[in-house]
Amino acid sequence: QDSPAKILPIPKSGTSLYNRTDGNYKLTKQVKMNMKKLIIYGSQYGTTKQYAEKFSEMTGIPCISDKDVKALTGYDLIIHFGGLYAGNIKGLKTTVRALNGDTKLIIVTVGLADPSNPASIKNIRRSIYKAVPEPLMKNASIFHLRGGIDYQKLNLKHRAMMAFLYNRMKRLPDEQKTADMKTIIETYHSAASFVDYHALEPIADAVSSPSSYSS
Repeated sequence: QDSPAKILPIPKSGTSLYNRTDGNYKLTKQVKMNMKKLIIYGSQYGTTKQYAEKFSEMTGIPCISDKDVKALTGYDLIIHFGGLYAGNIKGLKTTVRALNGDTKLIIVTVGLADPSNPASIKNIRRSIYKAVPEPLMKNASIFHLRGGIDYQKLNLKHRAMMAFLYNRMKRLPDEQKTADMKTIIETYHSAASFVDYHALEPIADAVSSPSSYSS
């Protein structure tokens, strides 16, 4: 059963607390500095780390790898960036185990699939609910970012998984192939990046909004 987490997809262009000029982001409204916040990222091949470090640069919030997570007591907000791999969100279980019950949680997933696709969102949410206890989900917000893939960097396990998916999807009739399937087929054995730093702006807005911390 779905919990009442706030699901916040990538919006279209509009007003943001952050202005962008020539590729640089400038903070235009002070973040709530009395809140103790931390960015944690779980990244296998670097795209999620790239997003997390840019978000840290935008907001001034410290950023660490999930491998460096210890106890997270004393934090008001944790922003977890997790890469999507084989139905799991990297590092999320580690982050959740270290949290106390009063900490607010923002979950940011990064994957190859188009996050505007309802079917993709449904599958991602299913993975999140497996990893995060319901009490934490009640005060959680969820965002979805699109990452990329470089087959030259994949380990053997992930190469085998992508080869299986590619061969299965390629045999399907064209009318049965979804947009995500076509992306996997078109990018097979190559490198593709869909990284978009504009998509970080609504997350920064949520961090800056007092309603993000309300019960």
